[in-house]
Amino acid sequence: MPPRKHAIVFIAITLLLDTIGFGLIIPVLPSLLTHITGDPLSRAAIDGGWLAFIYASMQFICAPILGNLSDRFGRRPVLLYAIGALGLDYIIMGLAPTLGWLYLGRAISGMAGASFTPAYAYVADVSTPEKRAQNFGVVSAMFGLGFIIGPALGGLLGSLGPRAPFFAAATLSLLNFCYGIFVLPESLPPERRRRFEWKRANPLGTFKQMRKHPEVLALLTALFLWMVANQVYPSTWAFYGKLRFGWSEAMIGASLALVGGVMVTSQAVLLRMLVPRLGERRTALLGVATAAIGYAGYATATKGWMMFAWLVTWFMGAIVFPLTNALMSHRVAPDAQGELQGAVAGLFSLAAIAGPPLMTQLFGHFTSPDTRVHIPGAAFLAASLLTWVCLGIYWFATWERPALAGAGMERT
Repeated sequence: MPPRKHAIVFIAITLLLDTIGFGLIIPVLPSLLTHITGDPLSRAAIDGGWLAFIYASMQFICAPILGNLSDRFGRRPVLLYAIGALGLDYIIMGLAPTLGWLYLGRAISGMAGASFTPAYAYVADVSTPEKRAQNFGVVSAMFGLGFIIGPALGGLLGSLGPRAPFFAAATLSLLNFCYGIFVLPESLPPERRRRFEWKRANPLGTFKQMRKHPEVLALLTALFLWMVANQVYPSTWAFYGKLRFGWSEAMIGASLALVGGVMVTSQAVLLRMLVPRLGERRTALLGVATAAIGYAGYATATKGWMMFAWLVTWFMGAIVFPLTNALMSHRVAPDAQGELQGAVAGLFSLAAIAGPPLMTQLFGHFTSPDTRVHIPGAAFLAASLLTWVCLGIYWFATWERPALAGAGMERT
């Protein structure tokens, strides 16, 4: 099929709205949980961590399933089903009378939010070889843009009540569903479809192949620790700001939007400035070390403005992921690049499963009225510790050992 302009626009909007919908609810989640449960913030944060755990777990399980279902039945029905389900789910969450309904809602959101798998497959279907990278770049940019718009908009809508962002997200998703019915053609003809097989819908299969590359496996280990530490932002930032500095929903949303803005700016500008001067390895190591210092800075901040001051360190931290991806890609064969990216995507999902419960449990325990040691920044200290361990693994995994100078000589 030739490229379809409206189809590419629809896919880009779908991924943008999915990301905006996720970011919309972060600023109001503390208020919503305390309103529904009547619990203090320390306990509500723990519930927030488990809600994130359920969302990430369902997305991790369902992403390969939706991708394989789209190979069997076509991209259009799977995409429209996921988008429609997401819109209805936001309504359920907005009306949720109890915590159990929120848990159900996040499970459905995770299943429907795995729509990025058939979405990327759709882009591959309708793109010519020379336009494929460009089209993937366009839709990938929607993730970064969504993480800027979502929290900012959620913070503003939070002034209307903690449930308002859920209804806004539902409206956006259902409008996109209606738009897709009229503009989205099927991209996978029947003759190119295949039978659905459960063994191919396996989210862990690619990790087995990475054992063939010890250096890459070490870098993947470091990257996993890095991504778990990064989960402190979406899981704990809102609760920490509200408890420690009395931030409003609008302030929480604006601060998270600034985090997203720093990340996008850093990756667009700083990479081009530093890598030619320092090289990929040294730039990445500098980014990891700077981020570790920044996490400790957040943990010890006593005024709200200090959080924004320490956010400067994220200019360096934000470039670690693309640099690590580049370093790993140099160490695998050209025909294993897709496999490597599958492993990276799986690690990201696993970090999103493990990170939020860890961070929110630490926050909840060390801010509880019953705790003997009161450390509101415990989650950020844990993120700093994980990042220092990541730095050590990173250092040895990427250390270029000197070559032998001659026969009988030992390595130094």
